Amino acid sequence: MSLNKAIEHGKEKRKPYRNVKKVSKLCRNHGACSWCEENRTYKNRKRMAGVKYEIICNKT
Repeated sequence: MSLNKAIEHGKEKRKPYRNVKKVSKLCRNHGACSWCEENRTYKNRKRMAGVKYEIICNKT
């Protein structure tokens, strides 16, 4: 079913746009705007910081 046909018949299930229009007007889940990307990659950045700290501490 095409997107236009789905919208016409009320079958569109996507979530509406989020309220971070200060950052990006086209923000959706897993968006490419900086706000969503920072939120999505927070866990990985913290993990990498811990790994780098361990490497530095174990070298001495």
